Amino acid sequence: MPMKLMGRHILAEIYGCDFDILNDRQKIEEIMINAALEAGAEVRECVFHKFSPQGVSGVVVISESHLTIHTWPELGYAAVDVFTCGDRVNPWDACNYLSSRFKAKQLKAEETVRGIFPDNMPELKAVNH
Repeated sequence: MPMKLMGRHILAEIYGCDFDILNDRQKIEEIMINAALEAGAEVRECVFHKFSPQGVSGVVVISESHLTIHTWPELGYAAVDVFTCGDRVNPWDACNYLSSRFKAKQLKAEETVRGIFPDNMPELKAVNH
């Protein structure tokens, strides 16, 4: 039975990163946008927030889905999520770019394929809760 793949989703744990980079909202936004472009994605919108006393969270919405980040500069750690749809964008290119730009000592990442539907999948029915 043929299957259709909707997307690739990478959850990345990035360790040993530079404190000053992980704590700089503007720098994180620039790096995240460039990571999306490096992977071949089309950037649509971005939202980033700097926490006090430290840390940054943000999202880059791409035509192909999204990239998100949450940083803990005091731990040198970034949690990154790269979800791409279609076969034109390689999410690993974005993850490797981020790891390099954060001056990371270690990247641990897992890929999950998303939305694998059999061609003859039955119609879903709504359930009342």
